[in-house]
Amino acid sequence: MFEELRPHLIELRKRLFISIVSVFVCFGICFTFWNPLLAWMSEPLKQVLPAGSNIIFTQIQEPFFTAMKVAFFAGLVLALPIIFWQFWLFVAPGLYDNEKKYVIPFVLSASFMFACGAAFCYYVVIPLGFTFLVNFGGQLFTALPSIGEYVGFFTKLLIGFGISFELPVITFFLAKIGLVDDKMLKEYFRYAVVVIFIFAAIVTPPDVISQILMALPLIGLYGISIIVAKRAGKSDDDEEDSDTNSDAGDE
Repeated sequence: MFEELRPHLIELRKRLFISIVSVFVCFGICFTFWNPLLAWMSEPLKQVLPAGSNIIFTQIQEPFFTAMKVAFFAGLVLALPIIFWQFWLFVAPGLYDNEKKYVIPFVLSASFMFACGAAFCYYVVIPLGFTFLVNFGGQLFTALPSIGEYVGFFTKLLIGFGISFELPVITFFLAKIGLVDDKMLKEYFRYAVVVIFIFAAIVTPPDVISQILMALPLIGLYGISIIVAKRAGKSDDDEEDSDTNSDAGDE
């Protein structure tokens, strides 16, 4: 059994190695620009901080490690197309020839959907969520957020939204290999809504506004995924019909 798995493990190690190297290369590039990247990340918080408040650091090493976090996050996002490409190359040997042609659409759509999720989080969720959280106790306390904790919180939100927006892309891939279809997604819609709200509660800040702002787009994406699964299933049926007709013609 191990001998059968060994080629797959070797291939997995190769793809992981290329992905990790690409992340570290992008990390090195982004580390030279950590200052403007950090300014971009902290801008939504600065916009909602009341007068007399400021972003601080509480530990001597905090600015340096914050710069590392910023560069690593930016490097990870920058390397995502390569990571998606390596993932596709890993699963490609198990796909049919007509399915392997989706490598470029998969990489582009996965990268695009992650960017859409991150943009929605940055321009919609974070301003509304942070406004609520900062103003909630603003009349009793002075807001002095730590830059290290803020960056960790910020990156968690953007990654969570970016991954959640991959739902239609993942559904298309699963529908292509026959693991899901539109009927199955419709059948489990009610359960999916519950899971979506639980996921939103875990990923977002502890307020109802942020949770709803994540859950509603995810429910919409789930609906889009049903359409995607149906289209993917239809395309497979069309290909099978064409193959059958060609075989009949040959006979």
